[in-house]
Amino acid sequence: MSAEYGGDQIQILEGLEAVRKRPGMYIGSTSARGLHHLVYEIVDNAVDEALAGFCDTIEVKVNADNSVTVIDNGRGIPTGINHKSGLPAVEVVFTVLHAGGKFGGGGYKVSGGLHGVGASVVNALSDWLIVEVRREGKIHEQRYERGRVVTPLTVIGECDPNETGTKVTFLPDGTIFEETVFDYGVLKQRLREMAFLTKNLRIQLKDDREEKREDSFHYEGGIREFVSYLNRSNQPLYEQIIYCEGTRDDVYVEVAMQHNDSYTESTYGFVNNITTPEGGTHIVGFRNALTKTFNAYAKKNKLIKENEQSLSGEDIREGMTAIVSVKLPEPQFEGQTKQKLGNSEARGAVDSIVSSQLEIFLEQNPAVAKNIIEKSVMAQRAREAARKARDLTRRKSALEGMSLPGKLADCSDKDPKNCEIYIVEGDSAGGSAKTARERRTQAILPLRGKILNVEKARLDKIYANAEIKAMITAFGTGIHEEFDITKLRYDKIIIMTDADVDGAHISTLLLTFLYRFMPDLIREGHVYLAKPPLYKLEKNKKVWYAYSDEELSNILEEVGRDQNNKIQRYKGLGEMDADQLWETTMDPKQRILIRVTMDEETSSELDLTFTTLMGDKVEPRREFIEENAKYVKNLDV
Repeated sequence: MSAEYGGDQIQILEGLEAVRKRPGMYIGSTSARGLHHLVYEIVDNAVDEALAGFCDTIEVKVNADNSVTVIDNGRGIPTGINHKSGLPAVEVVFTVLHAGGKFGGGGYKVSGGLHGVGASVVNALSDWLIVEVRREGKIHEQRYERGRVVTPLTVIGECDPNETGTKVTFLPDGTIFEETVFDYGVLKQRLREMAFLTKNLRIQLKDDREEKREDSFHYEGGIREFVSYLNRSNQPLYEQIIYCEGTRDDVYVEVAMQHNDSYTESTYGFVNNITTPEGGTHIVGFRNALTKTFNAYAKKNKLIKENEQSLSGEDIREGMTAIVSVKLPEPQFEGQTKQKLGNSEARGAVDSIVSSQLEIFLEQNPAVAKNIIEKSVMAQRAREAARKARDLTRRKSALEGMSLPGKLADCSDKDPKNCEIYIVEGDSAGGSAKTARERRTQAILPLRGKILNVEKARLDKIYANAEIKAMITAFGTGIHEEFDITKLRYDKIIIMTDADVDGAHISTLLLTFLYRFMPDLIREGHVYLAKPPLYKLEKNKKVWYAYSDEELSNILEEVGRDQNNKIQRYKGLGEMDADQLWETTMDPKQRILIRVTMDEETSSELDLTFTTLMGDKVEPRREFIEENAKYVKNLDV
């Protein structure tokens, strides 16, 4: 019998119920990423006060109970009655969707935030939230639970009339979020980025939980210091940071850039301090300005001949780190998650300001200009060599009927959704894996030794590397600008290396290659790390596997610690026979796989991490390891 479907089955969700019912629509997801987004939404409101010139300090504190407090010294949210609703304005901000000072052009000239839904969404998704406002000599307070008002707005004290600001404390609702513990490192990265983008704003972060940490971010140089920070693991080609700034058509444009000796372009776009991972009109304008200005300068100064091929944008941007930050009154983003800017006026504004100011910079700094153009010409030659190598590979493939690499043991199922490929370190482990696998759905590609470090190589060297060529051919997607995910031959790409330092290094080399040349494989959740066991425990003909020292200790507690225990410490995958490898690491019913993910909101930090770990400079790598070693658990050396 079918369920009744009539007029009364259409639900009207009152107030903030819609947010609680469909949280993903408002904050992207209920995973750790969505959890941290709650903090950014409240901080965004405080940053808007800074952009408007009323706030210079923001404090963010993770409290002992995992609630978060955000304090700013802005004007304080208005506490007077909003006559349209008959409620205090602060209550409207926290209980009504699409309410705030960002609409109608009166409260803020520019603002970030989630389309004006930030504060009310955080309130709806919190177990409880308390807002305290200092304004006009009084301290006001109101408490909410799961979006509903618990206490009316009350004056709880007095303060100096010059002391103004807003303090928000909230505890995320554990019934909504899959993860409710805030990651200090994730907050630190995003807040540092916000401070870079708003020069002279001080953001203080404090953790009052067990580990007790704190950081303070304050950058008078703004995005110039951001570029220096991102370039610190590379060798800059020249000392100056090229900086362009100006306003056109109500669009305020700020651009900072510097080339380094790497082969990777790192350009980050921001609109009203919000990251735009998919770029948009501001990035298009910047790239246009760069390509035409450098080519015009190079031809005028005979650095490339008139009859020679112009430099492509890709050649000029090789090894460039750039921040493109625009602020405008009515940003139009494509999609709810603000991944791409759509305003056409931003393109013209960035193009015009960067073209005119970059031209002056190049004329005044001929040595820098020559340095950049020489690097670009080398990049052009390498790209041409890479194209020839690629064409040769294609011709060979066509002649050989698209043959797959000889060492690949492919699976028989031809539906990519059912198939997975194990990238295995070493021939002996590859042999065991080929014997152990489920032949219908599991393919094995053994790699000999460590693959090329793509962080230190140009495209022509990458195309010439046998191990990388084998992976490109096996995956089927192509790489770089020719990448096409619809041609992916396997739903899961599983990196399987020894559980030691060498294995971790090989995994990092593989991830660096995938991140730089096939990032959509990671973005769309196709890349995994296998987790082989560290120990095998035998006792009275029974066998247990332990994946960490802690797990081994727990098993020993359970079975008893005595002389009948036979403990084997696996030094590598090659020590396991095929049955053991299947049982522990390859059997879909029992294995542990770690999915590799990337957070677009902190992509600049992700780039920097790969450069720090895989680049030439030793000092930043040492600093990174020293800073992070104390937070690593179960590191097996």
